[in-house]
Amino acid sequence: MSTPTPTPSAASSARASEDRSARIAVTIFPALILLAAAIGFFLPDVGQSLAPFTSIYLGVIMFAMGLTLTIPDFSLVARRPLPVLIGVVAQYVIMPLVGLGVTILLQLPPELAVGVILVGCAPGGTSSNVITYLAKADTALSVTMTSISTLLAPLLTPLLTLWLAGSYLPVDAGSMAMSIVQMVLIPVVGGLVVRLLLGGLVARILPALPWISVAGISLVVIAVVSGSTEAIMSAGALVLVAVVLHNGLGYLLGYWAARLLRQGERAARTTSIEVGMQNSGLAATLAASAFSPAAALPAAIFSIWHNLSGAMLAMYYRRTADKHQVDPT
Repeated sequence: MSTPTPTPSAASSARASEDRSARIAVTIFPALILLAAAIGFFLPDVGQSLAPFTSIYLGVIMFAMGLTLTIPDFSLVARRPLPVLIGVVAQYVIMPLVGLGVTILLQLPPELAVGVILVGCAPGGTSSNVITYLAKADTALSVTMTSISTLLAPLLTPLLTLWLAGSYLPVDAGSMAMSIVQMVLIPVVGGLVVRLLLGGLVARILPALPWISVAGISLVVIAVVSGSTEAIMSAGALVLVAVVLHNGLGYLLGYWAARLLRQGERAARTTSIEVGMQNSGLAATLAASAFSPAAALPAAIFSIWHNLSGAMLAMYYRRTADKHQVDPT
């Protein structure tokens, strides 16, 4: 028995409900992540009880991301290949190299250096799509960039981490690739297939998906922070400086990479957000499992900061959209 296809009005209503839920989630997301960090820091036993299941939390987040995807999201690659290519290449060139540059500039110790570089080698963050929507940039382009960079992560994230961070700590690229396949690729594809088969049912639960992602990342942060309390006490301020530099340069260089390659204002703003916002939940989980809880600290802090900075950037982009003749999404 086939699932009935939602009528246009029902689909529009579901999309509006999803957008409202996403806006609320991204607004209070930083506060929830800060609360999660506080729980992990002051109640480390709670965090350590959650730590063995971080890969499961990430898998749930990625499955939820897959449920939001549709085949037309990928058709943009054929219709507008250049902006998608620019965004994905910038994602995997700018952020890894900036991460390496920040570690050298700040002379970070090996575990923290690997953590910062791993954040840079991660694919685009799922919250970048909501930030793009709020910024009146190109949401469809953002979704496509995030999807493609995520699908490429099993290959590019381990290779780039090995290349850039291998001099700091040993990197098992093969094991990391397999972990990304299990925690990211399979859940995302699974979610996409479920959306194809049960589109009507999934449409009804779309508004809940941002909250599932928020809950999953919060649990990852609690687990990571609980295992790195000593690193926070000794180097928390230094890591925050590294994260702010990494994220800010990602926004700036992502924007200008697109502009220098003759992309329009909306595409440049989208690339800026996509490049600057990373899948910090993946980076934290990989760092904790492949290296140490201290190596996961940069990703945990990045998770807090990039949502704060992304919300501020979206506010600026939205307020200047008319000035730059940016059409609303």
